[in-house]
Amino acid sequence: MASDKLYMESIDACYLTDFSAKVTAVDETSVILDQTLFYPLGGGQNWDTGTISWDGGELQVTEVRGRSEVQHIVGQDHGLSPGETIQGEIDWKRRHAHMRMHTAQHLVSGIVYEEYNGARTVGNQIHTNRSRIDFNPIKFDEEMIETIFNKANEYVETNLQVTDCIMTRDEINSIMPPDRTNMDLLPISVKQLRVIRIGDNLDLCPCAGTHVRALGEIGEMKFIGKKNKGKGTTRVSYTLEGCE
Repeated sequence: MASDKLYMESIDACYLTDFSAKVTAVDETSVILDQTLFYPLGGGQNWDTGTISWDGGELQVTEVRGRSEVQHIVGQDHGLSPGETIQGEIDWKRRHAHMRMHTAQHLVSGIVYEEYNGARTVGNQIHTNRSRIDFNPIKFDEEMIETIFNKANEYVETNLQVTDCIMTRDEINSIMPPDRTNMDLLPISVKQLRVIRIGDNLDLCPCAGTHVRALGEIGEMKFIGKKNKGKGTTRVSYTLEGCE
């Protein structure tokens, strides 16, 4: 049975840290729940950590994986059985860092697309202390990097709202070009998509990750470095104020 991903219900739901759930399946080192706030590895974003507690004790959740049935890694001899009710709590500091980093990625991706002839985001990795974005086709010089991060920090200061909604492919394509939203990378069977929107379409992109409510929450963005990944792809790394 698929796990209900509570953090996807709204932007506000990304700020929740506690939840109740029932265990639906177990194996030697992990448990699957009927619903969860724990974000599993995916979409370039790293997983949440935290705790699962019940009448029999408390366990550390060290890793979370899975698209449909979300697998919470808790270690051997966990003592949980299907049907038991648990209380879950995520590590807020880690979650909030991912939220800030992921929204920052959307902002920078939107700026690069608009400023540099539709250069696409072809990969990203979201971590707590540093993140990276792969762009193609483009090669950045120092002036371009300075322009990107100056613009990003100017937008952060505007504190534009970040919202989410459900849209069809046609609705998204009528606002943003399919190459900007990487529509070709999404399974054709998925018709209704969760979309993250910054301001009045400064950026609009399908995404299942966690995000902040407004750009001001990102804090100052800081460029770390860039690397040529070949075939016209350049990787840009960054961190955020308070995350170094």
